[in-house]
Amino acid sequence: MRKQHKYWVYIVSSRSRALYTGVTDDIDRRVLEHKRGTIDGFTKQYRIHRLVYFEVL
Repeated sequence: MRKQHKYWVYIVSSRSRALYTGVTDDIDRRVLEHKRGTIDGFTKQYRIHRLVYFEVL
């Protein structure tokens, strides 16, 4: 039997309303990464860390 994988599509926002859309297999881990700024890039630079939407695919 094949293991089914769950994926989430999500949107995070900054206070200035900049948005980032992503897909992940671990929503809790990914949101924490955004909040802590542990990964360099767009979301860290623009302080995008408020989860505003998510759904399971």
